[in-house]
Amino acid sequence: MKAEPLKILVAEDNLKLRKAMVSGLEESGKIKSVFDCDSGEEAIRYCLEGDTDVLLLDVRLAGKLNGIETIISIRKEFPRKPVVIYSIQDSDEYFRTFRSSGILSHYAYVRKSNYLLPQMVVPLIRLAYDGKSFIDPEIESRVTEVREKDENSPLAVLEPNERSVAEMLAKGFSNEQIAQHFGFKDKRTISRINGQIYSAWGLNETNSDEKVARTRAALIVLSNRFLEWEEDEKIFYRNSSGERIPWMPNIDDRS
Repeated sequence: MKAEPLKILVAEDNLKLRKAMVSGLEESGKIKSVFDCDSGEEAIRYCLEGDTDVLLLDVRLAGKLNGIETIISIRKEFPRKPVVIYSIQDSDEYFRTFRSSGILSHYAYVRKSNYLLPQMVVPLIRLAYDGKSFIDPEIESRVTEVREKDENSPLAVLEPNERSVAEMLAKGFSNEQIAQHFGFKDKRTISRINGQIYSAWGLNETNSDEKVARTRAALIVLSNRFLEWEEDEKIFYRNSSGERIPWMPNIDDRS
């Protein structure tokens, strides 16, 4: 076990909180801050040149990379680099990124609101450095929720190229525009892919109903649910118990 203070890099976009965290960690006598910044890009640059034992990162950072993406990039060069991730964010985006990141050990992932004080973070830093892992139960529950949502997503039954076309279709792009985007010379290629999408989702494939099928496909993408239409145009989806639930458009459906 390392006796001297652990060298830590802190990435936090809130300057006041970052300075308070650095100060509090150093007061413990167990941590020495060697670098602090507000963006993942700066953290990566320092790690490539400097020496750190552990990283402490907020999930939301300044710059283009979030904290988890920053860890992924750093671990390409320094596998299993110990890290403590904390966040107050509750966005599916972050939990989805974490789930697909492959981070399995040498880490702790906690809610900032539960572990905001430096003296509460110090044991997590030591835990990560010792090669162990810990995830806040609240975060673990949300990661599981996002995994189940993704596995039950309509997009999960499509091939990769079909998913890409479906997402562009939902954004209102025409077949010509989609074909041009993907470099297809013949827009009929997109028509064929659309037909495969409609078939996978149980939508009408006939030419006379293509506009209806296209609209319904867009709603399925935007709601991220397997929607079902009745003859009176009422829309339903099935919950995890298989019960049919009336559906109405909601801008927060994909959150």
